[in-house]
Amino acid sequence: MDQDKNWWQSKAVWGGIIAFLAGIAGLFGIAVPEAVQGDLTTHVTALAGAIGGLIAVYGRIKAERKLK
Repeated sequence: MDQDKNWWQSKAVWGGIIAFLAGIAGLFGIAVPEAVQGDLTTHVTALAGAIGGLIAVYGRIKAERKLK
């Protein structure tokens, strides 16, 4: 792995979080099929990337120094 990325851009991280939450939901009698977990991982990863982009733009707008 030569390139770095933020944790919220990782499908493995989101997949793990969603699998964990699906396991917790199972304790309460709520079944979350694996196909749904995969779809959630894809959508959450895309959403996290979009939110990261918005935060970057907001940070640039609020910055006190100019870019050269």
